[in-house]
Amino acid sequence: MKKFVWPLLIVFFLLGGLAAILIGQVVLPPEPRPESVEVISEKWTESGHADAESESFVHWDEEEVPEVPANCAKCHSGIGYLDFLGEDGSAPGVVDSAAKLGSVVSCFVCHNPTAHTKDTAIYPSGAEISDLGETANCAECHQGRTAGTTVENATMSLPEDEVNADLRFINVHYKVASAVRFGSEVTVGYEYPDKTYGGFYAHVNNYQVCTDCHDPHSLQITASECAACHPVVSSLDDLKKIRIGSTPDYDGDGNVTEGVYDELMAVHEMLYSAIQQYAADVIDSPILYAKQFPYWFNDTNGNGQADADEVVFPNQFASWSPRLLKAAYNYHLVLEDPGGFMHNASYLIQVMYDSIENLSEKAPIDMAGLIRPE
Repeated sequence: MKKFVWPLLIVFFLLGGLAAILIGQVVLPPEPRPESVEVISEKWTESGHADAESESFVHWDEEEVPEVPANCAKCHSGIGYLDFLGEDGSAPGVVDSAAKLGSVVSCFVCHNPTAHTKDTAIYPSGAEISDLGETANCAECHQGRTAGTTVENATMSLPEDEVNADLRFINVHYKVASAVRFGSEVTVGYEYPDKTYGGFYAHVNNYQVCTDCHDPHSLQITASECAACHPVVSSLDDLKKIRIGSTPDYDGDGNVTEGVYDELMAVHEMLYSAIQQYAADVIDSPILYAKQFPYWFNDTNGNGQADADEVVFPNQFASWSPRLLKAAYNYHLVLEDPGGFMHNASYLIQVMYDSIENLSEKAPIDMAGLIRPE
């Protein structure tokens, strides 16, 4: 009887398949389905783009004129960005007027005809970067407000070590990931003359633009995707442990197993020490840094620590020499891209190394063991 089983089974499946075709119920391999509107909405609601109570969107609520100024509205108001795109019928590439309060980065801000075809962004240095795809929209608000060229223009022709009352600290602004990623192509850091600097940091295929790593709605990174190439990663915190085997010991501490993040931040600490030493020894104006505006303060008691009574607006540091301003700009830049160790660590270490080296021309700063990225 067994010799009759297979023919019968074949006939059964053929007839079953024919019947499925006739009634439109052919079962095909499942295709990836896009996320539902509900899932996307939930992700967006929990993201920073939707946080209507964040400082990014409420900073101007208590101003005498409660509105988002035109020069801030592009990134701090959904209405302002639509104005910038020209989706409101105005000229594109400029925000024409202040925006009303209470407008976050909502769906239509990124999902409109102009945003969908946008491919280019112009950075504060004037550099124009093309072929960005729709992540050109990300670049518009994560490029900063200033560049290394801003520092260069402010200090041009001034004696390097003379305090100049006209100089003010130059803040690159906040969350400048896109500018850091392109490095020297957009001159985000202050770059010293006769030095060469890295440009765009190329990751691996399929992980090159913002939304390859960051979910476009939640803005989060999925650690498991990183783990495919970096087994050390099991959580987002583990991203700081990533280190490619050939990475030099940039900070010269002899530890060649620590993550690139630790290398970067160790050099950052050395730069802070060099800034403080130069300020105290060369221009006789002890300086402090704190992660609050206006960031740099007078170290009135000379203990090197940011004490509570020193970190106040009236005590802001104002004794800037060109050499000090350049190094302080690069120090602050690193902190304004929390993901800089992933976006372009080598570029950030380059500008910090050169800042330390430049300060060491006038202050006794030990650079033994430090390695500059190629």
